[in-house]
Amino acid sequence: MTAQKTTETASEDTTSPVQVGVGAVGAADVVRVARDGAAVELTDDALRAIAASRVRIESLAEEPKPVYGVSTGFGALATRHIPTELRRQLQKSLVRSHAAGTGAEVEREVIRALMLLRLSTLATGRTGVRPEVAVAYAALLSAGITPVVHEYGSLGCSGDLAPLAHVALALMGEGTVRDAEGRSMPAAEALAAAGIAPVELAEKEGLALINGTDGMLGQLVLACRDLRNLLRLADITAAMSVEAQLGTDRVFAADLQELRPHRGQASAAANMRLLLADSGIVASHAGPDCTRVQDAYSLRCAPQVAGGARDTLAHAEAVADTELASAIDNPVVTTDGRVESNGNFHGAPVAYVLDFLAIVAADLASISERRTDRFLDPARNHGLTAFLADDPGVDSGHMIAQYTQAAIVSELKRLAVPASSDSIPSSAMQEDHVSMGWSAARKLRRAVDGLTRVLAIEALTAARALDMREPLFPSPATAAVRDRIRREVAGPGTDRHLAPEIEAAVELCRTGELVAAAEEVVGPLA
Repeated sequence: MTAQKTTETASEDTTSPVQVGVGAVGAADVVRVARDGAAVELTDDALRAIAASRVRIESLAEEPKPVYGVSTGFGALATRHIPTELRRQLQKSLVRSHAAGTGAEVEREVIRALMLLRLSTLATGRTGVRPEVAVAYAALLSAGITPVVHEYGSLGCSGDLAPLAHVALALMGEGTVRDAEGRSMPAAEALAAAGIAPVELAEKEGLALINGTDGMLGQLVLACRDLRNLLRLADITAAMSVEAQLGTDRVFAADLQELRPHRGQASAAANMRLLLADSGIVASHAGPDCTRVQDAYSLRCAPQVAGGARDTLAHAEAVADTELASAIDNPVVTTDGRVESNGNFHGAPVAYVLDFLAIVAADLASISERRTDRFLDPARNHGLTAFLADDPGVDSGHMIAQYTQAAIVSELKRLAVPASSDSIPSSAMQEDHVSMGWSAARKLRRAVDGLTRVLAIEALTAARALDMREPLFPSPATAAVRDRIRREVAGPGTDRHLAPEIEAAVELCRTGELVAAAEEVVGPLA
């Protein structure tokens, strides 16, 4: 699973450190830290808030009455009161035992997003850690030290325990990390090279470092950024397909969209009107002699599908924004000094929208594949060759590119099965309902990658078909997209090794270059 690289606006600062204060970090800050490697700085108000709540934790630690997370065990072991002399060992044991992940390494950008979001919660002053713990955590991020986190281990409740514990372990100078150059090494060695002293955890601190939705939330933020770009790309590839399959643009008229005033649908249709403006191909069959009554659903209903996807994404972004403004820990130090157990670590709100977006990705890919398939069938492609082949029978053209799409779409349908509808009890039935949000996030990352590849194949196929419509000419916007593809991939001809051409198109989609090519002509797309 490879990260998307989306174009940023000129106003976004990509060089200065991200400021982490008492308030929320923004989605753009998450992307900067995760993908661009931005450093972080704790603000003065955050350090004051952290210090103030620590005073309360230390006072409770001296009282005889047990306080969960401060002077007791955890989970099903919360009934045991821990004597003072064992409490630091308790925090170390908690982190070591919970760093129990297995499987493939998680991507660097995911771990950095997770770390920033945990730091953001520490900065609220609601967790009770000492300032030096937060400062050391920030130093890890700024030094580019990335703890090794594994694919499996989180049930999404109490938050992403195992992934966060692997990070906390590195903060203690234990476990394995990768340095800024990606080299694997012991955490103690990397910390020493960066001048960071390992943290000796005190009361409550181990728990505060591992109790959060940060892993699933970080992946949600990154996926939302990627899908926002892919939705624009989906409108572009749909417009190219409508045009090259001699479809009509009349169905995208604004007054028709107003009859069903979903905001996302209106945006998608507006994009397609812009993209198809001044198309010689569309104009060639727009007169009274045209016998086309109506186009197939995959062409005619493109704004309805992409619009529903946009509205779902908007809901997911709203959930992400709320979670970014949250302080997730258990127990928490309240503003009036109480230390209270709570259930805010449960990942259900985040898990649901992660699953919703996997459904969206599967359906966008499905309609894209159906448009691609129409190009390849001479009974439906309105005068193009079978499979867009140069010499059908001798050449296979894009026949197997559609097979590749179909294989991905089938996989995406499986990934659309929700993880959040599952639950498996843990911790001797104390944690008897879990969110599976981390699992939802992991499959969404795979779904975003699959959608990117499906849209890339549609763009590649549509560009070939546009060339085969000559001397009819495409719209200025779709021509610009076709021409950008042509800088990497040659036009129609005898069969060539197709896999490298598909990968070149995938990279153009992933980096946002095809969207940029269209926007250079029509301006920003919705």
